[in-house]
Amino acid sequence: MNHSVVTEFIILGLAKTPELRRLLFLIFLLVYLVAFLGNMLIVVAIACNTTLHTPMYVLLLALAIVDIICTTSIMPKMLGTMLASGKTISYGGCMSQLFFFTWSLGAEMVLFTAMAYDRYVAICFPLRYSTIMSHCTCVALLGTVMAIAVTNSWVHTGLILRLTFCGPNTIDHFFCEIPPLLALSCSPVRVNEVMVYVADITLAVGDFALTCISYGFIVAAILRIRTVRGRRKAFSTCSSHLTVVCLYYSPVIYTYIRPASSYSFDRDKVVAALYTLVTPTLNPVVYSFRNKEMQAGIRKVFASLKHNGLER
Repeated sequence: MNHSVVTEFIILGLAKTPELRRLLFLIFLLVYLVAFLGNMLIVVAIACNTTLHTPMYVLLLALAIVDIICTTSIMPKMLGTMLASGKTISYGGCMSQLFFFTWSLGAEMVLFTAMAYDRYVAICFPLRYSTIMSHCTCVALLGTVMAIAVTNSWVHTGLILRLTFCGPNTIDHFFCEIPPLLALSCSPVRVNEVMVYVADITLAVGDFALTCISYGFIVAAILRIRTVRGRRKAFSTCSSHLTVVCLYYSPVIYTYIRPASSYSFDRDKVVAALYTLVTPTLNPVVYSFRNKEMQAGIRKVFASLKHNGLER
């Protein structure tokens, strides 16, 4: 049973002065719209174009859906906290936000690894790609992503639900994340910290290592390309992907590998913004909008919308 006496939390957000809150509201509203619409455009383009129904683009579709869930679980309430009347979140709402955020966090990390493996097979074994990355393999990868993400989310949310929150109920953050919630708990959080540490080592560090290993093999294969233009193009793609991966994993590992007692609210709110807001906004640009096949799929979507509008 939940023994908490706290029925709601107060979220302080990123800024304390009204002027700065209004400015940040406009900035993050724009960020949310770019992230949401960009990822939604990827979902529609891939779903509506049969030429994009390949493992690479199915994984991109899954990543776009995860980014939509991640930003939508955080941003609307975050924007509400920047307004005068929207600083509180119910206990149930906070736990729901925590569940969907930890789900998307785990899913995104495993998806990065699956995407790196897909590119490894495509570049290192091009003649066997269709055999290795078959429909069954793609389904198995997505099933693994879902299973790991749900397990990770249930474990952490369940452990938080066991804690007692007897006050204060002020979260010095812009959403309900594990470290600030542990800092507010009146009961021991040692088990929570151990499980967070284990998850960070296995998911964040483990997936990051596997992703780097995959790209190591990819770089080795690229170096064997004879033409300078081909090597430059391949390295450009890999460097962009690795930049996003590093930008995502570094703050996640930094945030979750430490005990709650060492959590710095002012500094770590900015760090958390990198993997909750910046990366979902960059993913459509890095992984999709620079891809010619995705550009063609997006043009087909707009052409279809224009055609339907003219018919009406």
